[in-house]
Amino acid sequence: MTRRVLFRGGSVLDVASGEVRRSDVVLAGDRIFEVGIGLDGDEAVDCDGGLLVPGFIDCHTHLCITQTRIDPFGLPRSVRPLSAVPVLRTLLGLGVTTVRDAWGADAGVRMAVEKGWIDGPQVLLSLRQVGTTGGIGDLWAPRTGPLDFFEDPSLPDPIFNGADEARAVVRRMIRAGADWIKVTATGSLAIGKGLTDLELTDDELTALVDEARRRGGRRIMVHAHGARAAELAARAGAGSIEHGTYLDESAVRAMADSGTWYVPTLSVTQSDPTAVPDGAAEAHRESMRLAIAAGVNIAMGTDNPVRPHTEVLWELRHLAAAGLGDAGALRAATIGAARLLGLADDRGEIAVGKRADLVLLDGTELDCTALDGRIRRVFHNGAEVRR
Repeated sequence: MTRRVLFRGGSVLDVASGEVRRSDVVLAGDRIFEVGIGLDGDEAVDCDGGLLVPGFIDCHTHLCITQTRIDPFGLPRSVRPLSAVPVLRTLLGLGVTTVRDAWGADAGVRMAVEKGWIDGPQVLLSLRQVGTTGGIGDLWAPRTGPLDFFEDPSLPDPIFNGADEARAVVRRMIRAGADWIKVTATGSLAIGKGLTDLELTDDELTALVDEARRRGGRRIMVHAHGARAAELAARAGAGSIEHGTYLDESAVRAMADSGTWYVPTLSVTQSDPTAVPDGAAEAHRESMRLAIAAGVNIAMGTDNPVRPHTEVLWELRHLAAAGLGDAGALRAATIGAARLLGLADDRGEIAVGKRADLVLLDGTELDCTALDGRIRRVFHNGAEVRR
C-alpha cells in the first residue's frame, strides 16, 4: 500500500477564494489524498505556524538562453541545454513546479526532466519564437545575411511569410516537440524599437491559430508589446498575450471577449525601470489596470528578471502591487496559470486528486513581498525537493 504523508498543524491557501484555513493535507504517492481536519498518515511533516500553497507555475521563462547570449558563436552547442541544469534546480528550489519555456529549450531538456536525469519542474516547450522576415526572430546582419545562433535541427527554422508558410512553421515546431507555438507580433523592449509594429497579417495569425488547434488542440502564445498587435492576436484566437506593455481599452476588450490570457511579465519593466525605454514601467502598470478592469484572465510569467531565475518570485510582488493584490497574485501563479496551460484538472490548487506539488511557507500571511525568504520546504510530485 502506498505510504501516506501527513502535513499537519498548518494552514492551507484556497487559491480560488483567497481564504486561508487551518487544515491537514495527506499525500499518497504523487497525488493529494485528503484535505481536512484531524487526518492521519504513515509519516508526518510538521507545518506548525506555516502555510501550504500549491507549487508555482511560470508561464514565460527561458531555461537555456542566459548563457548562450554571452558568446553565441564561440560556445559549444552542448552549452545551451546543459545551462538549463542549474536553472531548473534553482526554480524547483523556489517552489516552481511547472514552467512554459518561451523559446530556447529543445525536447531533450523536457525529456531529461521526465526521465529523472536532472531535477526540475515539468517543462512545456515552444522551441523557437516564430515570426516573419524582418521580425525579432529573424536573425540577420548586412555583412553575413541570415544567422542562426542554434544551427540545430532540434530547433527548426522559425521564419515564415504568408498563411501557407505559417501553417508550415507550426508543423515544423510540432514535429520537433513543441507544446505551444511562440509567435512574435511586435518588436522588443530589449532592442527598444518596433514596439507598436504589426509584424503579422490577419491571415497569418488566423493560420497559426488554426493549424496549432488542428494539431492536438495546441495554442499560440504571442509576444506583443503594442495594443494593435495584442488586439489582432486576441481576435484571431491566441491563447495568451505575452508582455502587453502598451495595451489600451480596445486591446483589453478584445482579450476579454476572446478569452485570451494576459501574461504581463512585469519583472521586465518593474524590477529595473532604468533598463527599459522611458515610460515603459508606467505604461505596463496602466496596461495591468486596464486588463483587470476589463476582466482579462491573468497568469504569472517572468521572462527572466534582472538576475535571471533567482528572482522568479519577484513577479508575484509586482503582480500584487499592480492591482491583483496578494491573493490575486498567488492565484495567477497557481490555478490561473494551470488554467492557461490546460492543466487545471491536474494541478494548481490543493485539492483531492491533484498533483502533490506543495510549498510550505513560514507564517500564514499572504504577503508576496518576500516569498523566497519564507520557503521552508518544497514538494514536487509528492517527493521533497533538496534545497
